[in-house]
Amino acid sequence: MSNKPIPHAKSAAEWIEKEDHYTFHDERLWDMRQKRDEQMHLLPEWQDLREQASRLKEHTLAHLPHYLEQFEENARRNGIHVHWARDGAEHNRIVESLLKKHNKTSIIKSKSMITDECEMREYLEPRGYSVTETDLGERIQQLDGQMPSHVVVPAVQKLTGDVAQLFAKYYDTDPASDDPHELAEAQRIAARPALLTGDTGMTGGNFLVAETGTFVVCTNEGNADLSANLPDLHIATLGIERLIPRMADLGVFIRLLSRSALGSPITQYTTHFRKPKKGGEMHVILVDNGRSDRLAMDDFWSSLKCIRCGACMNTCPVYRRSGGQSYGAVYSGPIGAIIDPTFNAKKFSTLPFASTMNGSCTNVCPVKINIHDQLYKWRQVLAERHEIPFVKRALMKMAGRLLAQPALYRLSISGAEVALKTVPRFALYNYFNQWGKHRELPHPVKETFHSWYKKNRLNKEKGAEKEETEA
Repeated sequence: MSNKPIPHAKSAAEWIEKEDHYTFHDERLWDMRQKRDEQMHLLPEWQDLREQASRLKEHTLAHLPHYLEQFEENARRNGIHVHWARDGAEHNRIVESLLKKHNKTSIIKSKSMITDECEMREYLEPRGYSVTETDLGERIQQLDGQMPSHVVVPAVQKLTGDVAQLFAKYYDTDPASDDPHELAEAQRIAARPALLTGDTGMTGGNFLVAETGTFVVCTNEGNADLSANLPDLHIATLGIERLIPRMADLGVFIRLLSRSALGSPITQYTTHFRKPKKGGEMHVILVDNGRSDRLAMDDFWSSLKCIRCGACMNTCPVYRRSGGQSYGAVYSGPIGAIIDPTFNAKKFSTLPFASTMNGSCTNVCPVKINIHDQLYKWRQVLAERHEIPFVKRALMKMAGRLLAQPALYRLSISGAEVALKTVPRFALYNYFNQWGKHRELPHPVKETFHSWYKKNRLNKEKGAEKEETEA
């Protein structure tokens, strides 16, 4: 994996230039946020559900080894084979070993971001195995050679025209088609042969239930059920943090998940997998891949509570305006900005700075992850590790010195208006002024709070004190 920092600002600037894409992306995600709010107001117990979900996740993470062992014991009792993967490489080797053992060569796969995280396709395909994404958005991204742009709607950054051009290249459809239903039907027609001939089914999963040794998959297209049930071999990959203690706890998360993600009361398909079908085999791979290390981080462990709803992404003004591809990672948006540095702090060092720190992500999180606090703390960590670009470090150092000297700070404020009028434009709008690339510098206020207070309050207070002393 390359350690070169992701150029988020540069990629975001390129995205902003695509005005039609940029506008659609912003409006589409904000619409999802508004629908989420509508659902929230329909449930008087919404905040109680959030609190309960947060506590359940915290309890589970605090007792993770116990519940993982309980899940394994009950799953094996149900006839499920359970595997443990320390990292992505081990996960991929386990998948390959299962394919070799059963003489399988093709996988029909439903949405599973952890397999993207493990770079499973990149591992298997050069070794002669075919992997077909059956989720519409994931398939679009696969054909285009891109990572998912969003945790729920992976191809949300594309317009129908983009999909039409892509499908015309691979499916020989009309490149001028602008009908979403027609494009969706093209994908159905293309997916059916793969679904019927694929010899291995692969899914992700939303929740692992320790009490029953079962796992739950929530989808809207039904492709996960086909992927899991048509072949005789079903492999499910889940992160170890997807665990919940009891079946009775599941309802809390099911009520929050789709409402937070899409503003819909429930997903179209909420499928419980308990055991393999008759004559088949079911395997569950539990993946760590740095999660245990994150659990030990005092400031960042709570990111493991995430249920991948994407609500933080839908509300984030930076994500909505910069597009998911600019993050250069499987997980983008606010949740990605606090998860990705745990995988590679140097490579993803720019992401915690892709935020206005407005706190909206924390406010909408259904499991109450303190996302904006973690963004701030990651900035501290990265600064201490010197993982910040030289220009940013230099500017922050200059700003620190300026803010540490009140007299110099007030002098600079008073001279700002003069500078804006007299200093040549190239001296203000250059490589070092990232803010000025897409906006004009704001004009300073005519009167600062300090000068107003000195004139209206401080002098009067001193006068009153003098009168009291003389009296």
